[in-house]
Amino acid sequence: MNRTTLSLIAAATALAAVTGFAAVSAPDSADTTATSKTPARLPVERSSLLCPAPSTSELAETVYTSFTPVGTDGAGAGGTAELAPSAAPLDDATAADDEKKDDKDEEKAGDTAEDDSAKKPAADGAGAKAKPFMALKEPGKPVSGTKNVSDAPALVGTATGRLAPGWTTQQTTTVTGGDGRGLLGMSCTAPDTDFWFPGASTDKARQDYVHLTNPDDTAAVADVALYGKEGTLKSDTGEGIPVPARSSVPVLLSTLTGEAEPNVTVHVSTRTGRVGAVVNAADEKLGGDWLAASADPAPRVVLPGIPADATSVRLVVFAPGEDDAELKVRLAGESGTIVPATAAETLNVKSGMTASLDLGDVTKGEAGSVLLGPAEGAGETPVVAALRVVRGKGINQEVAFIPATGPVTERATAADNRAKGSTLSLAAPDGTGKVKVTASAGSGGGEQVVKTYTVKGGTTQAVTPPVPQGLKGSYALTVEPESGGPVHAARTLALTQDGVPMFTVQTLPDDRGMVSVPATKEDLSVLE
Repeated sequence: MNRTTLSLIAAATALAAVTGFAAVSAPDSADTTATSKTPARLPVERSSLLCPAPSTSELAETVYTSFTPVGTDGAGAGGTAELAPSAAPLDDATAADDEKKDDKDEEKAGDTAEDDSAKKPAADGAGAKAKPFMALKEPGKPVSGTKNVSDAPALVGTATGRLAPGWTTQQTTTVTGGDGRGLLGMSCTAPDTDFWFPGASTDKARQDYVHLTNPDDTAAVADVALYGKEGTLKSDTGEGIPVPARSSVPVLLSTLTGEAEPNVTVHVSTRTGRVGAVVNAADEKLGGDWLAASADPAPRVVLPGIPADATSVRLVVFAPGEDDAELKVRLAGESGTIVPATAAETLNVKSGMTASLDLGDVTKGEAGSVLLGPAEGAGETPVVAALRVVRGKGINQEVAFIPATGPVTERATAADNRAKGSTLSLAAPDGTGKVKVTASAGSGGGEQVVKTYTVKGGTTQAVTPPVPQGLKGSYALTVEPESGGPVHAARTLALTQDGVPMFTVQTLPDDRGMVSVPATKEDLSVLE
């Protein structure tokens, strides 16, 4: 084994331990000279995804859609991509109840193994042997599965070989009534050690849970810190939260503090191990949706995908560093960039405090994206941010969240698009950018379609995406940059149910299907 191979293995191991992406192939010997000068760009050969328990509502139906794009240069042959139920830690009372339930279930006929695995929580650590709920067979063609039980578990998944680069899974839940009513969508997350969630709440009108899912065979320990408009919210229970091996733990934010705050930033970090983290937000009047983590703190952030018919938009920002942030708030619409009337002055964000700004019906019938950056003469202070977006009026209102997201640097994908109700938003905050959009084959049939879009600098294009020829089922959209400046993307799913304009927005961060692997400066051809 040569030294270059050893360096690649070491780098891959470090990546896997933190991000959930791992195992890259060493370059051929012919490439060794080149890689000794510059890092090699190689496809990952293993990736992990975590999907939280979707809903406790009896009226919930959840669709999972899994997909890997085709055409990753250097991707390995073969491979698998499977999602299986996680384990669930049980207290004594729950365990006793489940034993009785198991006795009754044994007398029933006709239940499938998949249904059983979803309904019966496994003992701690047993998730490693759970039967896969859904398995992807090949790149370029999505697969879908449905669960309509209120106790559907979290899912833990791993992809290897040619199915690993760019693997994504969409979890979409429709809740037709009751608390948390709405269309709840999220891209299942990769495990990590640090997450920021501006836009959460401990208000009495909200029931916000942060879901912590551990993919590994050893326990993780997480800290959950809350920050309001005056700084840290007092909490005696947010530190040292155990997350058992291959298990998921939902934590109700209002139980961590006695302070009711409408706008809260949640910080999840791990002391040991790694987790997937996402916030489920339910409003008693506005329905509910998932709040995904913001992009890493940065002095300039983009929040794409505000629908044209948004009736209320609230911006929530947090500065995690030691410096305050003075920010200029702009809106990039279809015709250009403006400073909204509600944001005519700079937004002052104090260090360690959550700031908010109500932008109202800022889009005025024109889809847009919020751009944040330092005000004139202000410092380059990193921030995290998210939008709370409302559609509809009166009793027919629905909420969704848009976190800050980075540009598509190589490739990004959103799964579970339908023939109707999908909108793709493309924002170019700086110069004009050109992207290629591929609509995959459908989960039940159809042929992929490719289309290119040119987005003028300082604008947002909201387009009805291409639909595969002969589409059956759902399909995936993959965005790849072709030329010009950076482009940020988001996908909206919309569904009207009994007069309620249900919708959910997923941003499209880069899929990290390729990684830079540092090359060795030494040439050691033989190791003994």
